[in-house]
Amino acid sequence: MNLPDNILEYMIIKHEGIRLKVYTDTKGIPTIGVGRNLRDRGISNEEALYLLQNDLRACLIQLQTLPFWGALNNTRQRVLVDMCFNLGYNGLMNFKKTLQYIKDGEYGKASLEMLNSKWAKEVGNRATELSDMMRKGE
Repeated sequence: MNLPDNILEYMIIKHEGIRLKVYTDTKGIPTIGVGRNLRDRGISNEEALYLLQNDLRACLIQLQTLPFWGALNNTRQRVLVDMCFNLGYNGLMNFKKTLQYIKDGEYGKASLEMLNSKWAKEVGNRATELSDMMRKGE
């Protein structure tokens, strides 16, 4: 069939619809987008990395609003990006003592405060690694 791509896309979207969150299709299969079967097809590595890049951009936009963001070195910024990605921005903002210590340049205290959390117990080695990075700045 030699239909222009936009007509084909229009027809498929017209028939399938477009959903931006996971839903269960008529056969009980988790689906997203324009009929993407997540159980059998999933997503490709490239699609996963594309989604990750978009999520990281969103984290950066939010984190750049922190008044002390620009004073942090790259390593400490990466720690906050990782935490923001994992916890969501609002979840990260619940780390009030940690963020205050970071703002004050007291990275050792911030590092300890990171480990003194429910999050640290849940993520284990991730918290240990990020805490060390925050403390050392490298």
